[in-house]
Amino acid sequence: REKEDKYKTWMPRFLMAKEDKQRRKSNDDVERKIFKVRKSSIEKSKMEQEEKIFRETFMYDKEIKVINTATAKCSVPSKRRADLPLTAGEQLDVIDVTEGSAVICRNSEGRFGYVLVEDLNFR
Repeated sequence: REKEDKYKTWMPRFLMAKEDKQRRKSNDDVERKIFKVRKSSIEKSKMEQEEKIFRETFMYDKEIKVINTATAKCSVPSKRRADLPLTAGEQLDVIDVTEGSAVICRNSEGRFGYVLVEDLNFR
């Protein structure tokens, strides 16, 4: 048997026995789960980086708390770097209220910026 395993010839996947296919599929599933963990850690680091940029840009030293959630009424491109571009129907977390008619919001990607109250629907 050892000799048979040692000198096993290469066979395409479609000619392999069903048992071998099942075993190989289970190994592929394990590898895929590892990659999913890495994706989430990449997304987490991206969110942390966005938060760092937000704190530097807005000079925001308070704790980031979600006051309310809102949806965007219409699509609005950003005019300044501090503005948050909107797409219609997008869910936003309201972080802080400013003196004017704008609020500081965070979108699903983790980006922060000013949004006019007129462009938002509150629940």
